[in-house]
Amino acid sequence: MTISTPRTSGDPRTTQSPHAAGESSTSEEFRAVQEFRAAGDPSAAGEFRAAGQSSAGQEFRIARESRAGQEFRAAGEFRAVQEFRAAEEIQGGKDSRTAGGSHAAGEARPAVTPALSRITVLVFAVTAGSSAAGNYYLQPLLHEVAGDLRISTATAALLVSAAQIGYLCGLAFLVPLGDFLRRHRMVPALLVASVVALLVSAVAPNFAVLFAGVIATGVTASAAQVVVPWASALAHPERRGQVVGTVMSGLLLGILLSRVLAGAVAQLGGWRAVLVVAAGLQVVMAISVYVLAPATPRAAAGESYSQVLASIVGLIRRHAVLRQRMMLGFLVMASFSLVWTAVAFLLAGARGSSYHYSEFAIGLFGLAGVLGALGAPVVGRLADRGHLRRVTTLTWLVLLSSWALVAWGGHNVVALIAALLVFDFGIQGSHLSNQSAIYALDPAARSRLTTAYMVTYFLGGVAGSVTAGVAYQTGGWNLVCGIGVAAALFGLLLWAVFAFRRK
Repeated sequence: MTISTPRTSGDPRTTQSPHAAGESSTSEEFRAVQEFRAAGDPSAAGEFRAAGQSSAGQEFRIARESRAGQEFRAAGEFRAVQEFRAAEEIQGGKDSRTAGGSHAAGEARPAVTPALSRITVLVFAVTAGSSAAGNYYLQPLLHEVAGDLRISTATAALLVSAAQIGYLCGLAFLVPLGDFLRRHRMVPALLVASVVALLVSAVAPNFAVLFAGVIATGVTASAAQVVVPWASALAHPERRGQVVGTVMSGLLLGILLSRVLAGAVAQLGGWRAVLVVAAGLQVVMAISVYVLAPATPRAAAGESYSQVLASIVGLIRRHAVLRQRMMLGFLVMASFSLVWTAVAFLLAGARGSSYHYSEFAIGLFGLAGVLGALGAPVVGRLADRGHLRRVTTLTWLVLLSSWALVAWGGHNVVALIAALLVFDFGIQGSHLSNQSAIYALDPAARSRLTTAYMVTYFLGGVAGSVTAGVAYQTGGWNLVCGIGVAAALFGLLLWAVFAFRRK
């Protein structure tokens, strides 16, 4: 079928069939259409508009409603249009949509990145949250676990360390593979493995088996950190911060809501039932990711496993921004663990505290942090608009100021709830600004960048939880707050130095 284009007096431009278009991309009519689309030739565009009142223009409008035009709009498979676009790419060569994928002769053209739909972002966010939650389900239930397995409270507390050790191993040894394996297969495999680990923990006859199961759960929880760079890679650059913020909100919500879910389920069926429910949730997410997430190519060329790990060290050496954000991330997570570990002692009434809440009630305080986490996409949108430095400064100022409310919360429950809301907003905002900065460094190495950053980040978490226990036992809530203020001031000072050096 031939689509007619308008003629102007003295203009020899005529139309061609789709097949002829592919063979004669340098003809007059192709140049006329290209000039019109690019608005590079106002006179040609004017001639085209004027001709729209002629009979030829009427034929053109009728042809647009024809079957060929419908095929173009509905399916995008109209061969004439495809050949025309191909001719444009060949002639232009430097079109912004294809410049990043152009290769020298003989090299393969990279696969087109699939579009990232809202449902996919939601699946990624829930997957990140459900995976990270696996490390925290037992945290408010340690007393019950200790009684069931007939172990001391101190021994039961080692389960928290076991989860963190497993998670660090996953970050160090599994997450880097996200750049070299197909993530749409890797993530469901990790989720299935987490189901097995959770069920082993649920039926553990003794502490040794439970300890091993918790470590394995921590390793598979690293799926959360494969999903984050995956979402970043699929997102359009102008929406990357917002998408990463949404996924990171899901991750943080999973951590915070895990305490609430654990308390509610344990109230009905005990701590083992909590792990069974968690395993069921991971089954649902494994299926969802496998079915709904787009199939994506490998982000980087194949390398040996040792080269993958060695390349992480190379990235740290190469990028000063990565080193800076790793230091800031360490302080952010140390502060987060400091508060949420110590607040459990505070609310349980330890060391003369005026609070005396149950495990379920303590878990409900995580809802205050949920509200703070919901502000992360706002931070992401500001980062997308080029305000990353301002966002980083603002979130550190929020984090520092929140400690006044945290200290007041030692004696006032309303102040404590408000403190946790503001504090978690500062934590999540700082974390997101760090990730937005490092993901812009090397698109092909986002999983390895994630490993470098997140290993340091969770080392800060280990340091914060250990410090919280010692500090609360030694000096109570006031000493915990004093350490937190010092960490926030140090972080703000570091950021001021980093920002000054980059000017």
